[in-house]
Amino acid sequence: MIISKQALAELSVNPEDYPSGIIIPIDKPYRWTSTDVVRRIKFALRRRWGLKNVKVGHAGTLDPLATGILIVCIGKATKIAESLQAERKEYIAQFTLGATTPSYDREHPINEVFDTSRITIDRIREAVSGLVGKFDQVPPAFSAKYVNGKRSYDLVRSGQEVELKPSKVEIYSAELIGCRNIVGGGDFALPIAEIESPECGAPSYGSDSAHDFFTVKKWKARADNNYELEKEDVSDALLSPQEVSALPVITVRIACSKGTYIRSIARDLGLELCGGAYMSSLRRVASGGFKIENSVTFDESLRIIPELSPQSTHN
Repeated sequence: MIISKQALAELSVNPEDYPSGIIIPIDKPYRWTSTDVVRRIKFALRRRWGLKNVKVGHAGTLDPLATGILIVCIGKATKIAESLQAERKEYIAQFTLGATTPSYDREHPINEVFDTSRITIDRIREAVSGLVGKFDQVPPAFSAKYVNGKRSYDLVRSGQEVELKPSKVEIYSAELIGCRNIVGGGDFALPIAEIESPECGAPSYGSDSAHDFFTVKKWKARADNNYELEKEDVSDALLSPQEVSALPVITVRIACSKGTYIRSIARDLGLELCGGAYMSSLRRVASGGFKIENSVTFDESLRIIPELSPQSTHN
C-alpha cells in the first residue's frame, strides 16, 4: 500500500490488513534527522497496533538541514527499501559562492572567503552544464561513510583527518534555475523560504537567511528548542550577516544517481568558479516515481496514525 497526499486515510488497527507493507513518502521536516522520522513513525505504529516491535525503515537518508522526500517503508515493504533507494533522485539545491564551511553546508560557520569578482552568469551556466555525466566523486569528510568501522563525520569531529575514496556517480541533468548577486546575471531565484517550505517545518528567516550557519552545538540547541544556546560564536563570524547576504548565490535543479553528495557538487563548483562554495539549502523533490507534490507532511502522518500526539513531536 502506498499512501499519498491525495489518498489520506487512517491506518487500520489491524496490521494484517497490510500484507505487502506500507510505503509513505514523507516531506521530511527541516532540522529532523531521517532516523527521527523513522523512530516517530515506529512509535506511533506500536501504539496503533499494540505491538512491541514494528519494522520501519527508510529508502535514502536526508541530512538534518535538508527537506523533501523521505520514503518510509513499513512491514514487508522494508524488503524493497534498498531497491527504492537505488532509484534516481532529484534535488533543488542552493549554493553560496565565495565562501566555504568545513562541512560544505550550514552546519558549521564560514572558514574561508574567496574573491568572486570574476564570476559571470556565462561561467556559471557553463560550469553547471558541465556537471552532467558519469564521474568519480569524493564524498565530503562530514559524511556518513564508514572509515575503519567508524562514521567519517565522527572521526572529523574528534579532530582526525579523513581521506575518503571516490565513488562512481552519475548526474543525469543539471539546470540553473536561479541566481542573485551575479555580475550581469540579474536576480531570478527561488529564495530559501520557498525551497524550504514552511509547511514542512522550515523557519522563515527572511532575506538574511544565508548567514544562519549551524554548529553541532547550535543544531542540538535547536533540536531541544533551546534557542538561547545559539548565541555562541556569533561575534567570531568571519563575515557579517550583511556580507554573507551579498555573496553570489545560485539555485540548481539536479537529477542524479544514488550516492551522489550535493555538498560535494557545491565544493567542486566553488573550486571551478572562484575557489570555494557551500550548500546553503537543499530540497529533495523526487525519488524514483515519488514526487514532492504527492508526499505527506509529518502533520498529515499524525492524522493517519492518530495515536501519536502532536505534543510529542520533535521541534
